[in-house]
Amino acid sequence: MSVFDPPAQRRDGLRTDLYQLTMAAALFRAGLDHEATFELFTRRLAPTRGYWVAAGLEQALDYLEGLSFSGADIDFLRTLPGMERHEDFLAYLRELRFSGEVHAVAEGTPVFPWEPLLRVSGPALEVQLVETYLLSLVNFQTLIASKAARVHGACRGKAFVDFGTRRAHGPEAGELVARASYLAGAAGTSNVEAGSRLGIKTLGTFAHSWVMTFDDEDEAFARYAEAFPEQTTLLIDTYDTLAAARRIVAKDMTCKAIRLDSGDLCQLSKDVRKIFAEGGRDEIKIVASGDLNEWKIHAMEEAGGQVDVYGVGTELATSKDLSSLGGVYKVVETRAGDEVSYPIKLSSSKKSWPGVKQVFRREEGGVFTGDLIALAHEEHPGQPLLQPVMRAGERLAPSPALREVREHCLAQLERLPAGVRALDDPAEYPVERSEEVVNLAERVQAEVRARRGLA
Repeated sequence: MSVFDPPAQRRDGLRTDLYQLTMAAALFRAGLDHEATFELFTRRLAPTRGYWVAAGLEQALDYLEGLSFSGADIDFLRTLPGMERHEDFLAYLRELRFSGEVHAVAEGTPVFPWEPLLRVSGPALEVQLVETYLLSLVNFQTLIASKAARVHGACRGKAFVDFGTRRAHGPEAGELVARASYLAGAAGTSNVEAGSRLGIKTLGTFAHSWVMTFDDEDEAFARYAEAFPEQTTLLIDTYDTLAAARRIVAKDMTCKAIRLDSGDLCQLSKDVRKIFAEGGRDEIKIVASGDLNEWKIHAMEEAGGQVDVYGVGTELATSKDLSSLGGVYKVVETRAGDEVSYPIKLSSSKKSWPGVKQVFRREEGGVFTGDLIALAHEEHPGQPLLQPVMRAGERLAPSPALREVREHCLAQLERLPAGVRALDDPAEYPVERSEEVVNLAERVQAEVRARRGLA
């Protein structure tokens, strides 16, 4: 089963942490059938990140629409310690379908700490049960999209391609990398499955092993050109990069582009471009790859490198400088009939903000000027970012085409202040909380402390 399979083909019930199921069993046994709202958000940015790019919503909705437990799943759960005591709960799971509602920030939208990316409401058992899968999907794709957006900015209008599948943390992760990097600016991917499933342009050349299959490098070039005359990109750094470039010109080889994968890529791109210009082959594009990231690309562009397309692999697929996002999923409100409660954590490092929230984004002259985190019932100037996307367990609208998400993302990034988009020491984007949010948190905190006899 692929993460891109449609909901009707999915059974993701066991793709969770055990404690989600034990909590659900305990809720069921206690007869607690209240409603709850959870929000998925981050608490902080990394030192080099000025923003996150929301991603993963479509797969999250697919998961919620298709969530179910098969008979085999139930049989396995029955073997877990203590679960044999919960036959009524297991029977409930066999018929379970998600029935809640979701509000979400559109994919590709820049977001900041404490701003909900998703708001999930419904029966407490259901909305708690889905935590692990939602966090896994949204954390990872948001992490990769945020990295890809930085790479896109460093390229200064030049194209970059996702080459990261072989270094991703598993084949499925590679497919999600392709999706997340494309929506945040990549021109294409080397991942064929992602190209097939998502309609992303699929690109590739050949490996050094192809060249080493032949005794003569030029024969390797010629044989590949015979096979793919309209897509001939020649990898020229197996032996002597500049000598190979000169022979391409001298022998007028079929060649649409060359790829550089080692050495001083910036200087080599300049030297190769000069060889091609002097030989009347200016039409040949230069592709560079080899442990590239946003800082290396920025440096090459600053130094006048002559690369036309960047291939970014390991650093993108693993977000090498920042290995995890740290998004969390926290309950902010519960309802039992007419009674409303506001759960709150008091720990200093993991303080929570109760209440169902909305984010209002202001702009001036086409540039975002700041956000306000408010309670959902409030009205404030600006664009409300969280919109209803699911009700009673069903999508409210068809999924947008991925290219439309990409266009939205790139347009949104352009509207961020330039300082917020800086690769290093980014400016802080203004995010405030409304007076009602602050007052609610203070009131609930005081009530909890009083109940517990805390100072």
